[in-house]
Amino acid sequence: MIELDLRRLRFLREFEERGTLAAVAAALGYSPSTVSQQLALLEKEVGARLLDKAGRGVRLTDAGHLLVQHARVLLSAAEAAEADLAGLGGDIRGTVRAGGLQSAARRLLIPALARMKADHPQVRVEIFELELEQSLPGLRLGAVDLVIGDEYDSHPRPRPAGLRFTLLLEEPLKIVLPAAHPLARPGGPVPVADLRSDIWTASAEGTGHHAMVIGTCRALGGYEPDLRHRSSDADVQLELVRAAAAVALMPTLTLPGDDPALAIRDIAETTLKRRLVAATRDTPPAPALTALLTAVTAQVHGLDLWKPSRSTARRS
Repeated sequence: MIELDLRRLRFLREFEERGTLAAVAAALGYSPSTVSQQLALLEKEVGARLLDKAGRGVRLTDAGHLLVQHARVLLSAAEAAEADLAGLGGDIRGTVRAGGLQSAARRLLIPALARMKADHPQVRVEIFELELEQSLPGLRLGAVDLVIGDEYDSHPRPRPAGLRFTLLLEEPLKIVLPAAHPLARPGGPVPVADLRSDIWTASAEGTGHHAMVIGTCRALGGYEPDLRHRSSDADVQLELVRAAAAVALMPTLTLPGDDPALAIRDIAETTLKRRLVAATRDTPPAPALTALLTAVTAQVHGLDLWKPSRSTARRS
């Protein structure tokens, strides 16, 4: 009977996902030689060659691909067993690793962390800022437990197998202009089509926000925006509007409540929305993760999203 080491199976699953021994080593915090040694030991355990040389690297054999399929099942079962055992105790403890884009980290995850410190002090919560595209592989492989990402109208996100996506929040997008912009003065909705000659700012290339800004200008205005400034930091985008006379298309969660240097307007042609989603593995969650999700949901319900300030209303 084959005795399988779950830790070595994790190495194999990581290799199938990441493609190189160096990438596996970087993700798990080992040296490439250690990863190679562990996979060699796994080959001895199963009595089959799992990797073949391919140029300067290696690739999975048919036996390797077959074992990866079983590894996913076994590792998922081990994770479920760990969650069930953790649920038997009266105290909630453990480690939860959560990531998200900047606005989600600032407005949802950090306040949820404060709530967790008060309600569940024995849970270690680790928070990092990361775009959904970058974090899904780590989520699938167990390096991350929760990711809060976004998606926009007409720009849906992929839904990889093995993950669960839960809607947290839906919010409208606003056009953000310098207060002195000619289209800001009437105070009403602003047509995207009328911003053809303006300089735009958006998030980094490859993000959902970047694709949404370009797609919106094409669909509603029939033009390619002069997307001159790129930053995934919402505060940097807002400063570019203030100081460099750029224009932006931003969700309400990222907007300041009262800023005389900015004019925040509705989109004239249509209503566009952003959705924040919580992504987790599609397995029974550990009690610590359930507690964090509860704290995040409570924070969502308590949000006071952007509303026009009195000074903004007078200026309009």
